[in-house]
Amino acid sequence: MKITKEDVARISVLARLELDEDSQSQFVEQLSGILKVINALDELDTSGMNQTISPAGLTNVLREDIALPSIAPEEALSNAPDREGAFFKVPRILDVD
Repeated sequence: MKITKEDVARISVLARLELDEDSQSQFVEQLSGILKVINALDELDTSGMNQTISPAGLTNVLREDIALPSIAPEEALSNAPDREGAFFKVPRILDVD
């Protein structure tokens, strides 16, 4: 697949980037090079290889999830700058009618 200036222009609009002509040309070259490497990987025969998520073989170490007593609502709200009943009161950020 060949990357064109139109592709870069569309991507820059989606990413909200303002790119001049020189930058667009530079990105065309760089993205085409990246796709060339990826396409070269497609040519490799990986049919006999095991699928791995982590090539290092690491796994997450998680602790057991234990429910513990929570802080009392009154104590949690004690330093709140504004509250309404048992809730924090914050400025509205969405206009919902």
